[in-house]
Amino acid sequence: QVQLVESGGGTVQAGGSLRLSCDASVRTVGSYNMGWFRQAPGKEREFVVAISRSGGSTTYADSVKGRFTISRDNGKITVYLRMNSLKPEDTAVYYCAADRRSPYLSHYEVTYAYWGQGTQVTVSS
Repeated sequence: QVQLVESGGGTVQAGGSLRLSCDASVRTVGSYNMGWFRQAPGKEREFVVAISRSGGSTTYADSVKGRFTISRDNGKITVYLRMNSLKPEDTAVYYCAADRRSPYLSHYEVTYAYWGQGTQVTVSS
């Protein structure tokens, strides 16, 4: 069982930056592809970004390309999401997720078996 805990959310003005962290409870987090999803009020949860087990591959949603960067530190069992040039439409609860089974990076929620509780990001205009 993997437990994921997100942190780093908050309120920021448009154009600002935040860095989210996702701490995992197991030493074998290097066996998991990791992803970030988000859910805005009244909307379905959507894919943001994912990173491979080694950290060598990443995939981003078009809406965040060039502004968000995912990274991981398997030694610290942590995944980071650096968010720059934030926009009001980035306002959402951000969730960290872990996938152990798939050989590929996935944009689909169903691929990820483990989820954190989420951290709120609010971008004011």
